[in-house]
Amino acid sequence: MPFNTAKYNGFQTQVTRRFAGSMFGVSYTLSRSIGYTDDTDGGLTWNWVPMLQRNKAVAGFDRTHNLQFYGNYDLPFGSGQKYAKGGLVSKLAGGWQTNWILSRMSGTPFTVGTSGTSVNAPGNTQTADQILSTVAIPGGHGLGQPYFDPNAFAPVTAVRFGSSGRNLLRGPGVFNLNASVFRKFKMTERFALEMRAEMFGVTNTPQFNNPGATASSLTRNADGTIRALNGYAEITGASGERQARFAAKITF
Repeated sequence: MPFNTAKYNGFQTQVTRRFAGSMFGVSYTLSRSIGYTDDTDGGLTWNWVPMLQRNKAVAGFDRTHNLQFYGNYDLPFGSGQKYAKGGLVSKLAGGWQTNWILSRMSGTPFTVGTSGTSVNAPGNTQTADQILSTVAIPGGHGLGQPYFDPNAFAPVTAVRFGSSGRNLLRGPGVFNLNASVFRKFKMTERFALEMRAEMFGVTNTPQFNNPGATASSLTRNADGTIRALNGYAEITGASGERQARFAAKITF
């Protein structure tokens, strides 16, 4: 639920070009949203009066860069177009249109946490200690391939809160392309049939989840080397699989 104040600053720009029944556009937003909590947190991270100010950080839904390229295009076939102006080919290929939205966005922030057993403070979230001043992001995906340096943080075993902040790191970005092709066939003066083929995730590019971020999940060998990440710093989920659907509808 909301708490205290929140602030959003952004630069937005959009360019659109229309011609011959077609349209192309691009929009870009550079932004930053800061607050004390948001829907991604489920409540305050530190719900204790002396530490309330520490909740102020970049919002969990924040995406620094958001680029959208979109448009619709009349395919150049059929009567009055550049190609296949007559005959059977004109009747079959003419009148088709396509549209698309290509998205490229920054990833969302996440917090590196750890077991809260030692602090014993219900209603609060325990964060890990950051022990390296710079957190390397090797960008690994999958089991045993850390997305961020797992050695940059350590579990907290003393009766205190960890040193790292809320939403300190940012996960993988997003690339996605949705597109469709469609055509209306005139049936009568009143009725028309629209045939449409749509595809979501045309390039089948994975949209990776944020990595696991519980530092106390990691186990080490006696010499201090990492034995197993056990989900910590690992990306184990993704979405964005390609989906296609075909539809027909009658308009009147």
